[in-house]
Amino acid sequence: MTSSATWPLTVPAADLTAWVHGHRDEMLEELRAYVEIETPSDDRAALERGLAFVEAWITGHLGEPSARTVTDGGEHGDTVALDLPGDLPGAPVAVLAHYDTVWPVGTLAGMPFSLEDDVLRGPGVFDMKSGLVQLVWGLKALQHFGVPRRTVRLLLNGDEEVGSPVARTVIEDVARSAAEVLVLEASGPGGAVKTARKGVGLFQVHLTGVEAHAGLDPTAGASAVLALARIVPQVHAATDLDAGTSLNVGVVTGGSRPNVTPGTAWASLDVRVTDPAEQTRIDSVLANLDTGDERVTCELTGRWNRPVMVRTEGTAALYERARDVAAGLGIDLAEIAVGGASDGNFASAAGAAVLDGLGAVGGGAHARSEHATVSGLLERTALLAAVVATA
Repeated sequence: MTSSATWPLTVPAADLTAWVHGHRDEMLEELRAYVEIETPSDDRAALERGLAFVEAWITGHLGEPSARTVTDGGEHGDTVALDLPGDLPGAPVAVLAHYDTVWPVGTLAGMPFSLEDDVLRGPGVFDMKSGLVQLVWGLKALQHFGVPRRTVRLLLNGDEEVGSPVARTVIEDVARSAAEVLVLEASGPGGAVKTARKGVGLFQVHLTGVEAHAGLDPTAGASAVLALARIVPQVHAATDLDAGTSLNVGVVTGGSRPNVTPGTAWASLDVRVTDPAEQTRIDSVLANLDTGDERVTCELTGRWNRPVMVRTEGTAALYERARDVAAGLGIDLAEIAVGGASDGNFASAAGAAVLDGLGAVGGGAHARSEHATVSGLLERTALLAAVVATA
């Protein structure tokens, strides 16, 4: 651990760490309770139960928020912004969390919450329910030691796993008015925080040809499937890994019967870019796909789901500060750029300094192997407290 002279908080790092470790069992019990409330993105009733639990739990620990705004999530979960009042003036620190998961109700039966040695398992334990437990207990630690902080504007998102269609505008508004944005998504390998993320495009190619009897009149039809076979290489050829751009045709379908020239075909595409300029190039490629047959028409649907999260000067400075306070806790905090996207992409594109991946340490997001570590939970709780207190 570094010397106390380099530690910026009024509470010694050792005392903060000891306090967090002293509340280990309470944190694990609360995480269990949270994980055992299943909150799939497509189950409105389940999301309502989950949000009610989260808000009551936060209030029980940190008191009533000074402001609460709700944005109706429609078929998904509502987006709720809570202002957790602080002692210091200035713009709030925004913290982004999502309470929806990819796991359907009933998953717990075959994938229950469990603890074995240092490993926690259960649906959503890594992505991203541990992160919120860490934040709440980090703020509670600051409260306990009387460490002043800015107001924390906590955004609870109920539709992140489906692309944040409702929450996006709320995230952008919150980001524009914040001193900085912290994201409680799970960490990268080795506990690395995320300072850059790729932009994501989700597109569909719809082809319409001419149906005909494939045996009686094989030249009368225009095959949409054949046209799709020509288009797939065009899509993949646009990949430029040196530029950080990848395209993948992940799902294809077409035709109706073996003896009918297929009149329709369809493909789903995933696009990832690290440079906003590459989005423009890919838009041009997708707008000019050649079916190879003028009788087959091509329609492109879909959109850029998330903009690029660029490692800006502000984000770099935020990471450097986090790395310094982490060192005071005896943590070597690395950074990483990743291909996956989060709500941090929206905040970054809105102009905010963003530090992502401050949540759980573990792995297996969206997989049956999903897990987090107890040691990471405790370490990250102290780190979040220090990062918020030094904002």
